[in-house]
Amino acid sequence: MGATVTSRALAILGAFDGEHRSLSLTDLARRADLPLATAHRLVGELQRWGALAREPNGEYVIGRRIWQLGLLAPVQSGLRQAASPFLHDLYGTTLATVHLAVRDGLQVLYVERLAGHVSVPVVSRVGSRLPMHATGVGKVLLAYAPEEVRMEVLQNLTRITAYTVTQPARLLEQLRRVRAEGYSTTGEEMSLGACSVAVPVRSGDTVVAALGMVVPDLRRQLPRLVSALQVAAHGIGRTLTGDPSIQWK
Repeated sequence: MGATVTSRALAILGAFDGEHRSLSLTDLARRADLPLATAHRLVGELQRWGALAREPNGEYVIGRRIWQLGLLAPVQSGLRQAASPFLHDLYGTTLATVHLAVRDGLQVLYVERLAGHVSVPVVSRVGSRLPMHATGVGKVLLAYAPEEVRMEVLQNLTRITAYTVTQPARLLEQLRRVRAEGYSTTGEEMSLGACSVAVPVRSGDTVVAALGMVVPDLRRQLPRLVSALQVAAHGIGRTLTGDPSIQWK
């Protein structure tokens, strides 16, 4: 059986990712593995509906209609709703870049980000996905992930910078310390010049998200940042647990 119209339309939308945010019609057809004429017809329909938008240079980007739908996803609306006041308090206290993230399969999905005042190279964006083994929030989520997830991640520890941990035994020891100490750290593992610290967010006994910050250096301020993160994470978790109207799963 050939591909359905739905699967072809989804293939076009799936052609976009963090490295391909703007694509020409030719590139869309190639990445979606569709004939150019088919891609042209479907792209036109998606554009009219609002799923795609055409830029002045002729390339296509994800449209506002998709963004609006994405905000309705429970992991977006519920978790962000519960976390918002605590993220802003945390940002106001530290002026650092603040992240809220969840696990999406074998990657970290960033659901919220407040950009800090200090110039630090930060590669994450809201909606982006990054490797768990190279990020502070990722190490927290990996530490509390099911065993089969950890084992699969350990089989593919790609090196992103010279400081990325790619030795399975060393990463396992770091994850053990996360569970014992209640926080994770990274030092220039995702991007040079950026360090991160993160803590788990719990709803009851379940870790549902990770809360982290990115700063230039952790050496002098680690205890203060961990304390601030834990206070905020506790507040988020208490809100999630205490308000049954919030849907975060």
